[in-house]
Amino acid sequence: MEFSQQDSNQNSVIYIENNQVRLAHTQLKTPCFISKNFSTEIDIHSVTDINKISLFPLTNQDEIDILIIGTGKLPKFLSGKQQVDIQQMNIGTESMNSESACRSFNLLLSDVRNVGLLLL
Repeated sequence: MEFSQQDSNQNSVIYIENNQVRLAHTQLKTPCFISKNFSTEIDIHSVTDINKISLFPLTNQDEIDILIIGTGKLPKFLSGKQQVDIQQMNIGTESMNSESACRSFNLLLSDVRNVGLLLL
């Protein structure tokens, strides 16, 4: 699915398909993490792998207030314990399918929000 580009100076998502994500300046394979100024491929392959230890090095690269988690074609959700652990990092979370996650990320990024996108 292709998205409209918001700002060529930001890591807005241009398109996502076949386990690949095209950003304004680079292309990544999923799973990956994207924020305003940082993007990288990661070793988090499922929702159950998400925890403070796996997120800390990623969320430390940019100020993140909300983490949007794209879980593929179907939404999968964090457990209550995972949500509490991430809230203790002062980060809110939202889980949804990956296409919706990319649209939400682009919208919040264009709204100058401190947002991160985790695509599984």
